[in-house]
Amino acid sequence: MTNYKQTELGKLDSIINLENGKAFLHDALGLTSCEISVNTVPKGFKVPFNHKHKQNEEVYIVLKGEGIITIDGNKVNLREGSAVKVAPKASRTIENTSDGDFQFICVQAKSGSLEQFGLGDAELC
Repeated sequence: MTNYKQTELGKLDSIINLENGKAFLHDALGLTSCEISVNTVPKGFKVPFNHKHKQNEEVYIVLKGEGIITIDGNKVNLREGSAVKVAPKASRTIENTSDGDFQFICVQAKSGSLEQFGLGDAELC
């Protein structure tokens, strides 16, 4: 058994060809603490529904393009380098407002479950 697992997503621009323009890493990497999706969606794309979660917060990190995430009816502008956390119970939807593709990463993890992070969870070896 190894202490790591690797997967290849390919070029981010090719993710647009996957179902809903999403590559999920949970199964590919055997994740046990979160779900991560890498997303590439075309110009004009909008998630056709609002959704919320029972216990997981989401963090959206924009890699390319511009978009809007609507959270509980509030429109939040996103651009390359933007990051936004959405609480579990908040209703959300996201759309591409760019002239081209919109690329972002979404990390989903149980709200309030992080006990240690950064150097607090590290030890020299």
